[in-house]
Amino acid sequence: MLILGGSAQRLLKAPGLVPLWIAGGAANAMLWLEVLAAALFTLQVTRSGFDVALVSAARSLPLLVTGAFMGVISDATNRKRIVVGGLVVSAASAGTVGMLAAIGVLRPWQIGIAALISGLVYATEMPARRRMVAESAGPALALRAVAVDSMMSYATRCAGPLLGGLAYQYFGLAGAFLLSACLNIGMAILVARIHYRQDLLRRLSLLGALQDLRDGLAFAVRRHTLVLLLGVTILTNLFGYSYSTLLTPIGKLVLDLSPFMIGVLAAAEPAGSLLAGIFVAVRPLPGHPLRWLAGGATLLFSVLIAAAIVGRMPHALVPMLVLFALGGVGSAVYNIHQTTIVMTETPPAFRSRVMGLVTVCIGSWPIGMIAAGALIDPLGLMGALAALGIGGLAGMAVLAGYARSQRHR
Repeated sequence: MLILGGSAQRLLKAPGLVPLWIAGGAANAMLWLEVLAAALFTLQVTRSGFDVALVSAARSLPLLVTGAFMGVISDATNRKRIVVGGLVVSAASAGTVGMLAAIGVLRPWQIGIAALISGLVYATEMPARRRMVAESAGPALALRAVAVDSMMSYATRCAGPLLGGLAYQYFGLAGAFLLSACLNIGMAILVARIHYRQDLLRRLSLLGALQDLRDGLAFAVRRHTLVLLLGVTILTNLFGYSYSTLLTPIGKLVLDLSPFMIGVLAAAEPAGSLLAGIFVAVRPLPGHPLRWLAGGATLLFSVLIAAAIVGRMPHALVPMLVLFALGGVGSAVYNIHQTTIVMTETPPAFRSRVMGLVTVCIGSWPIGMIAAGALIDPLGLMGALAALGIGGLAGMAVLAGYARSQRHR
């Protein structure tokens, strides 16, 4: 509650806010539990890092395909129904996977379909549940409520892989996914009991969403700060966050870790993000947010190269954990200033449209995952990890050249 100061009591008393925080945290933890458990199962069955990348990419693919339209849908449909329905769908999907695993007939392609369904639900997170958080807190406390929600997201993204590794190690894939199903059903019941009223429902128009994207793009290309924001967002998701699909094969095939310790490896980056996020929330960083955005992304890319070098050495686990936690610091700095730039550089009339563009750029994440998987055969696991970092730094160099050219105009 250090982040909230004197606003803590008012936030805790806001109708529906605490249940929304709890539901978001639990659902996010189960998402990352499923990601790790699915990767472990796919690697065990196929022994292929590329197949792991395909299954992992399926979960984030809906962000690329539908992310731009989810804001329009959440404005035209009751957001509480979207959140409750999404939790029920996630529970049904996870429960089906768990039962198929329990009777011994589960195949990786079935996990891929379940991942697509889960990813479609995840694409509603920002425009539906996160927006309900801000509305429940009220205009005066909305930013603080979202800040706490973001901290909980970092914490549960750290807890999810740990729970996934532990559940997989002791209960197998069936136990991990059935746990996810039960918790998602519980969260659906929790959110369903919230009193929520959505005052204004807009007419649903997907063509209008496309027009908003076009308008947002036309606005963004005239402002070099927004061009750089979108460029860094693409690079960070394409070359940075896509490294996560390599962690399970690295943990199993290179470091020979147990499922729980692979979860520890996957939790290192979000743990660093959590600590950095708390620090930045208490003591905002001085200077232009664009520099911090670029600096955070550059740090993450550099960490990937360093981890690839360290990973070839004996007793590499502890140094790699430290490096990935440092990469999490860069990730948090990048994420916090991404939103800040949209809020400070965009007038209110264009903010939703620019955020739609940012969502589309985030959708490059599954493309990066598939590319990372494809690099495993020619370069090896550590070579693929290094290639992601090098590609990211090369892209940042191009953007730096663009920024210099704009300053000299």
